[in-house]
Amino acid sequence: MAEKGTLVVVSGPSGAGKGTVLNLVMETDPRFVYSVSATTRAPREGEIDGVHYHFVTRETFEEYIREGALVEHTEYSGNYYGTLKSEIEGKLEEGKNVILEIEVDGAMQIKSKFPDSVLIMLVTPDYKTLEARLRGRGTNTEEDIRRRLDRACEELKLMDQYDFLVINYDNMAQKAAEDILGIVSAEEHATARNAGFPERFFAED
Repeated sequence: MAEKGTLVVVSGPSGAGKGTVLNLVMETDPRFVYSVSATTRAPREGEIDGVHYHFVTRETFEEYIREGALVEHTEYSGNYYGTLKSEIEGKLEEGKNVILEIEVDGAMQIKSKFPDSVLIMLVTPDYKTLEARLRGRGTNTEEDIRRRLDRACEELKLMDQYDFLVINYDNMAQKAAEDILGIVSAEEHATARNAGFPERFFAED
């Protein structure tokens, strides 16, 4: 099978359960690793620098942009978010499947630079379920909930730019994780990713 890892991009509305599902993916298969994004926003309670995000100043982030150190970046709610080139290239060469959990505009940037990346949109089964999950958190204001729901509608308009759709039904996060694992396994078996196999097949010991 292909020795290089697969770059997996996962996007979806806030409340779709991306964090829960992707943690299950990594618990199931240790070949999957997170790419830790850089951001200029302040750490939230319990977040650890270098684990959840690389927390940097706005000046440092803009230096990353100038130096070409980022493979994608975006500005959201007044803060920069982006993926460092160093976070993904080495891990892919090691055979790791690197997961990027990023916004749709960042996903489009990744697809243009890494055409063989796999783009997956993770969603709830319907609008009502998404709204119920956001309200169930009990931590978001009404204004914030409306903003996130409006954003979800905009994100779904770009679904046809993604390779796969995974639906995260209530209490079925494990099934969604298995769907993602199945998608990546199929990609690993694609003939296009194993173009060197005939040469290895006929190679002398």
